[in-house]
Amino acid sequence: MSPNDRYLRIAWGITGAGHYLRESYGVMKELKDRGHSITTFLSRAGEEVSKMYGLFDSLNEISDGSYLNEIYLDSNQGSSFPKIGRFNVGRYDLFILTPATSNTVAKIVFGIADTLVTNCAAQAMKSGVPTYVVPVDWDSDVTSEMPYTIDRSKCLSCEDCPPGDSCPNEAITDQIDLLRCKGCGSCVELCRNGAISGGEAVPLKIRKVDSRNTKMLSEMESVIIFRRPKEILSKIE
Repeated sequence: MSPNDRYLRIAWGITGAGHYLRESYGVMKELKDRGHSITTFLSRAGEEVSKMYGLFDSLNEISDGSYLNEIYLDSNQGSSFPKIGRFNVGRYDLFILTPATSNTVAKIVFGIADTLVTNCAAQAMKSGVPTYVVPVDWDSDVTSEMPYTIDRSKCLSCEDCPPGDSCPNEAITDQIDLLRCKGCGSCVELCRNGAISGGEAVPLKIRKVDSRNTKMLSEMESVIIFRRPKEILSKIE
């Protein structure tokens, strides 16, 4: 049966990469709007980074909590990850993993399943569930989007700091505590000196070992890798 014949039951894994994170969320939302069900699985780093970029709360619009539309966090699933058993009994038609960090790719390639998302990948492949992966580290340099940060050359350490005083999560002192930051962005306009910004693109060098692991992943049975999350839309539809 082709994906066009019916709506798909999709399991979606998110790991801790800022690169392609917003695009991944956008693709999830579009597939949800097209009628596919999406269960979201987040690694601990995926949960933290999603909050840093202000995306985590939007998950409720994608996975609303109904059956096969739940949100599962590594941080509260215990060590045995019982929900992973759904792959073994045919509850999912497809597993999508994006963004996939180099750490996650390496673990999958070498058979390590010690997180919620790497367990998803292992059980999907053992159960013959097609697995689509968007690795953030391919065979060339990439540009990654940064979370909110303070430019120390512009910050004047004002005694009265509107961003720090107004932050609902108390994430701002002389720096931004990214584990507290929820990515709302209200601090940007509040800073009189223009010292706070977010979303800047920074170039990253891809290590040869990461490129090699990505190639090995592409050769694994039932795995298809994509360069961009948006490519998955045309593959499914």
